Amino acid sequence: MKKQQPSTRKQRSMQTREKLLDAAQDIFSEFGFQKTTVTQIIKKASTGYGTAYVHFSNKDEIFIELMEGVMQRFYEIAEQSFQPNTVEQASHLIQKQVHLFLEMADQEKKMMKVIEEAIGLSEEVRRKWSEIRERFIQGIAEDIDYAQKSNLARKDVNNELVARGWFYSNEMYLWEIVRGENQASVEEIVHNLSAMYTHGLYN
Repeated sequence: MKKQQPSTRKQRSMQTREKLLDAAQDIFSEFGFQKTTVTQIIKKASTGYGTAYVHFSNKDEIFIELMEGVMQRFYEIAEQSFQPNTVEQASHLIQKQVHLFLEMADQEKKMMKVIEEAIGLSEEVRRKWSEIRERFIQGIAEDIDYAQKSNLARKDVNNELVARGWFYSNEMYLWEIVRGENQASVEEIVHNLSAMYTHGLYN
């Protein structure tokens, strides 16, 4: 069955939304979360106020959509297939994921700085970050559960509690990389962080 194309009106609406999001990314990156206004975004996008507010209620809503776009790239790393047959395979997969995760933090540094600022200023953004965090933790818990059932990992630990601790460790280094606070290379962080985790959890 041939997929129905969106109407001209729907296409225009989608284009306007994309223009607003593109403009918002530029403005947030330049001015930060607190100093950005919806007026700046509307002017940058060359759209009318009425049209803009059809799509977004406020700047928090615009920012959350941008934030979800950035985090989708992190999800794609975190949700890669994890079905190791040996401890060595598990260790290799974990190191690879951590490396890609922290490299992505470095690549997305400009936007991640704004995300950190927004988490401290907006209740809506803070709530969204909590949802994002829980999605990561749940995925890690499922990987640990798989390893435990495959007799690769210790069974005397709670997979969800371990997952929460593992994510918080990664999150700490993520923000240090974003702020430029850590002098160690990503490779060094990955090696030490992964070694501590895998030697503590895997048989």
